[in-house]
Amino acid sequence: MMRVGLKTIAAGAALGSILATAPAQSATFRWAFQGDVQTMDPHGLFETMTLGFQRGIYEGLVARDENMELVGALAESWENVEPNTWRFHLRKGVKFHDGSVLAADDVAFSVERIRSEGSDLKVVAQLIQETRIVDDHTIDLVTPAPNPILPLQLEIFYIMDRGWAERNNATEVTNVKGGDEGNYANLNANGTGPFTLESRQSGVKTVLVANPEYWGEMKGNVTEGVFTPISQDATRVAALISGNVHMAYPVPVQDWQRLADAEGVKPLTGPEARTIFLGLDQIRDELLYSNVKGKNPLKDLRVRQAFIHAIDIDAIRKKVMRDASVPAGLMVAPQINGFTESMNDRPPYDVARAKELLAEAGYPDGFELTMDCPNDRYVNDERICQAVASMLAKIGVKVTLLAQTKSKYFGKVLAQNDYDTSFYLLGWTPSTFDSHNPISALMACRGGEDRIGAFNLGGYCNSRINELAAMIQSETDQVKRQAMIEEAFRIHKEEVGHIPLHQQPLSWGVSEQVDLVQRPDNVLDLRYVTVQ
Repeated sequence: MMRVGLKTIAAGAALGSILATAPAQSATFRWAFQGDVQTMDPHGLFETMTLGFQRGIYEGLVARDENMELVGALAESWENVEPNTWRFHLRKGVKFHDGSVLAADDVAFSVERIRSEGSDLKVVAQLIQETRIVDDHTIDLVTPAPNPILPLQLEIFYIMDRGWAERNNATEVTNVKGGDEGNYANLNANGTGPFTLESRQSGVKTVLVANPEYWGEMKGNVTEGVFTPISQDATRVAALISGNVHMAYPVPVQDWQRLADAEGVKPLTGPEARTIFLGLDQIRDELLYSNVKGKNPLKDLRVRQAFIHAIDIDAIRKKVMRDASVPAGLMVAPQINGFTESMNDRPPYDVARAKELLAEAGYPDGFELTMDCPNDRYVNDERICQAVASMLAKIGVKVTLLAQTKSKYFGKVLAQNDYDTSFYLLGWTPSTFDSHNPISALMACRGGEDRIGAFNLGGYCNSRINELAAMIQSETDQVKRQAMIEEAFRIHKEEVGHIPLHQQPLSWGVSEQVDLVQRPDNVLDLRYVTVQ
């Protein structure tokens, strides 16, 4: 977390202070991102930007403050009353935007709603076995097994109003695929948060206005927020420099100096707790998109090892990321609890060895496959994919790159479309800032009775990781827990379950008239924005 005016911050540095002065008079804040918010439904898509935007409208039982500390939101307190039971005490008098009062029944309804077929938050649903309403403002969440970290896992679980959902036929989540409008909740909203949804034009503009009955504290002065998706990097940067927006992100790293030299704006950079990685289909007997028929070359460990040896991560860091990324050997960043520096090494870049491994696997001439990549989600995402494709070509692997806007990309590769991908690029920031999150969501076998591994798009599977995920979640001895985390990482690395690339930099451009918080998860929180 940084304030505007701090150009850089070292990885792992302590979070700074914020907003030392009282907020100025009310103001309009305009900002732009490279892609649109995918849905207004808080249970529709597990994606950082979408969930971060929705945070201004909806709230969960818990939240993170400006220092990234876990604090009460709709729950003012909670306790672990039994090994398998967490009791949450709701704030009294909290109202949804339509005037209805928050009650424990809304929490119970929201738990059931994220179990619906179209929900992308099943990773949260599997944490809760049942709900028990104690009274109107008290609810117990019962877990399948003891779970000492449950509150940490609920930050992205937002609460909806049962009555509003029922009146508008939105009791179940509708899949969001490539711009599908889905049900009423995809285009409308009724939360308890500091802002209400004033208007929504998908792909054009979304306007939020301050909620006059918000129960919480606003440390900024924004009374109107105008969000505009601007897909072209040059256009987005130009909008910032011209004053059409107060903040734009991401800014291509090659434009940092341009902003530093421009009047009235500056780059705001720092380390992001997001790991960018490649995934490979290891579950199908035949790849969906390849010239190899009757078998799946990516199931062969030697092929996966060849891929990682063929990728020159230093070249990506220097030429694509302009020395602003941090090469990764693990699926978590240094800011994440459980990260182990000694395990963060990568296999060496070695084209000759990569060719040998392909030949040993029976592919001396390589093969063809399609790579899915977003072109408006991560910093320089399409350029990274282009670089990877070029590097794999050197060992005979011909990659057809399918780069699409994130709405089409996620609509294609996620569970809602049966993981329609053979090879893909993805980024992940653990919402809990704990290693258990990526272990259970990305690395565990998917489709089992434990209902984890939902974002393991390539289907990598070692059942021991599922066993470890369950133990890590319930273990209270931190030494034992860390040993389990490291065992999971070791198995995953040895089997090349995924190919970590790097931690991307936070890369925002801001007006000098704005004071805000830059969170290490790349989320903009309007509660802490002040426009002078």
